[in-house]
Amino acid sequence: MGILEVKGVNKRFGGLQALGDVNLSVKENSVHAIIGPNGAGKSTLLNCLVGKLIPDTGSVMFDGQSVLGRAPYEINQMGISRVFQTPEIFGELSVMENMMIPCFAKRDGAFEMNAIGSVLSQKDIIVKAEEMLKDMNMADKRHMNAASLSRGDKRRLEIGMCLSQEPRLLLLDEPTAGMARADTNNTIDLLKQISDERDITIAIIEHDMHVVFSLADRITVLAQGTPLVEDEPQNIRGNPKVREAYLGESG
Repeated sequence: MGILEVKGVNKRFGGLQALGDVNLSVKENSVHAIIGPNGAGKSTLLNCLVGKLIPDTGSVMFDGQSVLGRAPYEINQMGISRVFQTPEIFGELSVMENMMIPCFAKRDGAFEMNAIGSVLSQKDIIVKAEEMLKDMNMADKRHMNAASLSRGDKRRLEIGMCLSQEPRLLLLDEPTAGMARADTNNTIDLLKQISDERDITIAIIEHDMHVVFSLADRITVLAQGTPLVEDEPQNIRGNPKVREAYLGESG
């Protein structure tokens, strides 16, 4: 069994079948990509994994425990962190303050924005945040306002904030969307480093095939809400069904 097991998941919105009998197994400490054309059900599936949606039928198990019916914060506490399509950071705070917030929440289980002043005086929080900024190669930007960062650096900061919570499963929703190629390549290198150096499983939704084939150990292809095929990248690339359903869209 994988660390994440999805079995028989269905989800309808009125007359629209968004997900149809989805089965997915993500092996621990692997990078598993989920691809498919627009409307394939990728985001709906991701929202079922993090508690934003509840499937009509089926099961979603993480490390042997069901995530269904749990609030998103409870799923996060189980060890699942999600990186959103648009970077979710506190633009009005500094890079360092942003990194401190999940460190504080991991330690104490809660955080109030008006408590940031008291956090600044706590050495253990500062040390952990500084170490993560070094890991993200952002130590030189620690005093910058987060809103002024480039798209790539905002994503790098958000990934670091997620890692500060010490997740076992990191879910990435199109992490390179809107990036220039240089930032995309830097993000690929960062995710490779994270996968190689940390005890973590990564599941990634991504449209950029350069990103997918650079990172994934295994790929699931969704089409019209149903898994079309699951295989290793070298077999996905030449699969005629995949080329027809998705890869062929770009030539």
